[in-house]
Amino acid sequence: MLLQRLAKAPKTSVKSRPFRIFRAGNDPMVVIRLARGGAVKRPFFNMVVADSRRARDGRFIERIGFYDPKAPEGRERLRIDGARLTYWKGKGARLSDTVARLVKQFGEQTKAA
Repeated sequence: MLLQRLAKAPKTSVKSRPFRIFRAGNDPMVVIRLARGGAVKRPFFNMVVADSRRARDGRFIERIGFYDPKAPEGRERLRIDGARLTYWKGKGARLSDTVARLVKQFGEQTKAA
């Protein structure tokens, strides 16, 4: 009975995969970006090395620093492990726009100090 129904089912010629995602071949798979933490209206960001396909706050490879935009006066606002940053950039990791801006700011801070 079931086989007869399956045999009578209309056959479609369209073989589409609507949720397939195509990536360009030159997209780096490792990215250095910020992962948000902290409470509501009190953001705190960890600077992480992660697979670019993972969620923003999801699994990461390594934590290389932090950024606290609401840090009170006298407390550390930005910390980056420069050696690990250089290592991952050497391996081909891409910096997100915000991380690139923070790294530039961090370089200016270390030169001034």
